[in-house]
Amino acid sequence: MQTGKRRGAALAALVIASLLSSPARLPAEPLAGSVPAAAAEPAEETLRAQQLKTRQELEAVARSMKLSDEKVKSLQDNINALQQTSATLRSKVIESAGRRREIEARIAAGERRLAELEVRQTTIRGSLHERRALLAEVLAALQRMGRNPPPALLVTPEDALASVRSAILLGAVVPGMRRQTDQLMADLADLARVRADIETEKSTLNGDMANRLEEERRMDLLIARNEALSQENAATIEEERRKAEALAARARSMDELIASLEKDIASAREAAEAARLAEEKRKSMTEAERQKARETALANPDQNRIAPAIPFGDLKGQLVLPVNGETLRRFGDDDGTGHGAKGITVATAPGALVTAPADAHVVFAGQFRSYGQMIILNTGDGYHLVLTGMDAIKTAQGKFVFAGEPLAVMGEKRVASAAALALETDRPTLYIEFRKDGKPVDSQPWWTAKLSGKANNDT
Repeated sequence: MQTGKRRGAALAALVIASLLSSPARLPAEPLAGSVPAAAAEPAEETLRAQQLKTRQELEAVARSMKLSDEKVKSLQDNINALQQTSATLRSKVIESAGRRREIEARIAAGERRLAELEVRQTTIRGSLHERRALLAEVLAALQRMGRNPPPALLVTPEDALASVRSAILLGAVVPGMRRQTDQLMADLADLARVRADIETEKSTLNGDMANRLEEERRMDLLIARNEALSQENAATIEEERRKAEALAARARSMDELIASLEKDIASAREAAEAARLAEEKRKSMTEAERQKARETALANPDQNRIAPAIPFGDLKGQLVLPVNGETLRRFGDDDGTGHGAKGITVATAPGALVTAPADAHVVFAGQFRSYGQMIILNTGDGYHLVLTGMDAIKTAQGKFVFAGEPLAVMGEKRVASAAALALETDRPTLYIEFRKDGKPVDSQPWWTAKLSGKANNDT
């Protein structure tokens, strides 16, 4: 009896060793417990939930980061070495803003990839858990065979029938077990690859977040230095800001605010007049002259210009969204009150940078009723661009800004406002409205990318 048990145990060990040492052969059809092909693409709901978790983890990491004193000193020394002119510093600010936008786009893309990898890892682990139970059953059967081994045909010919039955049983069980083992090995290898990819993605994201922190500090130092060169206008700017705040407190609507600004605020009035004169000048030019002027402006824009380099009406299909993110609501969509939205709403990452989509005069920068922090840009040709939902404004009323110049940064959470009703997100949201001669218009024709759910992340 003991000899039979030893022979059965040896048989079980031989089968297992054979299975584990055999070259991997994947089954022709999916096996119970294996990872189905469809599972490779996680459901959008699952992915969104994982993205939220990933985003929260990355935000915690970002909050723990800080620049060393040596790095701050290095940034300061680099800025001190620059030519201290407004044109040079402004150019460097725009370059810094562009780099920051690129880094933010990489972080957003990496965040989604990391979430997809985490979902994939969870799927594989679930599959392996199911496979473990199945293999435990087969191993238990082999152990039982070891305790009650099949008869040896050559030793006892009278047990030939039992031997044949045992052979049939093993012939049925062993190939199935081999297929399961092959699939298990493939999934284990896939899990190892996914884990390695997760670690690589996390390392890349940590590097990008450190670079973003450095770029934020560089940009703030550049802005501060540039503002220091313009202190002679500080008193005038402060006086206009106080007047604008008083007008905003009295205005009952955005139309009324814009009209009162361009009537009572000198810088806004001058911006409107400059835009009108530029438009009249363009109308007096031939089409060939206008085309030549556009080409010159694109090739070598005047760094000291105080009017848009290119007419706003000619920029259709060329503007980049002022912030990286996901478009939640488009022009004409239900705004949560049963009316059509007058602008678009983009969900962003916390602390995302908001830049000017085009050359423009800042005719208002401050708090306005339920809109919260608001910036109004006069881009000429009778157009105004309205931006709301920001946390901190980095520009000043009366200033002329270039395309790509930083205007504001987003906060940590969505700002409750009239422009962000009925949005199922707590992420920061930027509301963007185009107005032509005082009436909201669809901004879609101006953007470089179609607003099909994802905002353009390119800068």
